[in-house]
Amino acid sequence: MAVYPEYMVAPIRQDLVEAGFEQLMTPEEVESALAGKEGTVLVAVNSVCGCAAAKARPALKMALASAEKKPAKLVTVFAGMETDAVAKMREHLLPYPPSSPCIALFKDGELVHMIERYHIEGNDAMRIVNNLQGAFEEYC
Repeated sequence: MAVYPEYMVAPIRQDLVEAGFEQLMTPEEVESALAGKEGTVLVAVNSVCGCAAAKARPALKMALASAEKKPAKLVTVFAGMETDAVAKMREHLLPYPPSSPCIALFKDGELVHMIERYHIEGNDAMRIVNNLQGAFEEYC
């Protein structure tokens, strides 16, 4: 069950879709996106909060636009909306507690890098960009 009206969420979703992210709407789509045992997948748990708007989404777009190495696949789920898809994604993000927004990088099916909400709200966008690009260099 959705917490927010879709008209409010649609432009926030579109922000990441326009940046190349695939919006995952069901648990099956989450499983399919993370099923590959080869390559890298960047996951963004999107949110309506201010730190997602001012820091997480801009940092994701800047990091991807200027990185030499990039993840093979970009996916996103929206906290407070498709609750089953988000719950399934959070199973893959364990042992980290639920956090939105958050950003995760998987390599060959394993979670290798995690940026939790407190890393996002406690930093400026450029620090998050640098953090992401460092992870891309190491794992992509």
